[in-house]
Amino acid sequence: MGAQWKAKHKDLAANARGRAFGKLSKDLMVAARNGADPDMNSRLRLVVEQAKKVSMPRDTIERAIKKGAGLLGDPVHFERVTYEGFAPHRVPVIVECLTDNLNRTVSEIRVCFRKGQLGAAGSVAWDFDHLGMIEAAPNPGADPELAAIEAGAQDFEPGEDGATLFLTDPTDLDLVCRALPNFGFTVLSAKIGYKSKSPVSLNEAEMAEVEHFLDAIDGQDDVQNVYVGLAG
Repeated sequence: MGAQWKAKHKDLAANARGRAFGKLSKDLMVAARNGADPDMNSRLRLVVEQAKKVSMPRDTIERAIKKGAGLLGDPVHFERVTYEGFAPHRVPVIVECLTDNLNRTVSEIRVCFRKGQLGAAGSVAWDFDHLGMIEAAPNPGADPELAAIEAGAQDFEPGEDGATLFLTDPTDLDLVCRALPNFGFTVLSAKIGYKSKSPVSLNEAEMAEVEHFLDAIDGQDDVQNVYVGLAG
């Protein structure tokens, strides 16, 4: 694991789909601050593509972009805040939030970390690499090693459901996304995130406890991404 936390079987649930759309709407609004045209705004373009991949309705995408760009009145302002700490069994966790009410978010995160340990800034970030992460599906015969070299990725590893995860310098994310289709890969998602340098291994009972802890954090409305240092 060691990268972004994804709760098991949640993608099939209607409420999880609603949460995913809500998180993407926030990402769209924040990205649209730098311009409402995806062709001129690389960050917005990546989020739009990610929203399309999960079948987010077009009118929902367009409304979020217009709100973020201030085209529907005053723009919505979200503050980006990151929390660091430990899940049970000293598993390192980084939680990224977007919020319009910092006091509410801090209170909710503190409650979630009661079964773990909330740390100060930098308490676990040193144990993660800050990277661009591109999940891409290979066309028949596509060579991930060749694609990584030619597209400018730093590394690659197996992803979920037969996909490949390409790792890049954060500044190269858009460049690599644009290049990968030329080498037989269809980009499914792309974002800047954290990957653990030394993932923790747990037994089955310990893993269940940590998963319950992570599910509670991921279920918070202000939480955008959860990165965890778990092996396997």
